Amino acid sequence: MSALLPTTFAATGLLGGYQTARATKNRQLGGVVLAAAAAGAFQGWKRNAGTGTAVALTAGYVLAFGGSHPLAKRMGSWPAVYTVTGATVLASLLFGRRRK
Repeated sequence: MSALLPTTFAATGLLGGYQTARATKNRQLGGVVLAAAAAGAFQGWKRNAGTGTAVALTAGYVLAFGGSHPLAKRMGSWPAVYTVTGATVLASLLFGRRRK
């Protein structure tokens, strides 16, 4: 269960951040959701997989957010957000697990 918590934070941040920005027409508020979820995901990844992995996964999260923008021009906003969220969730499940 502990591997799912940071994964849930990451997915919520990407999906919820976009939805918040879209619904409120306030990009900064969407950024707050994105950043708060990133902080929660980082803490979980750090606890489960160590600092280095947490930094790498958080960098991937930020790159996914940034990458969704040019991707949205090709496939549309929601498909782009779903695509980068799926990639982030997969990376979190593969690399963000508890160390043995």
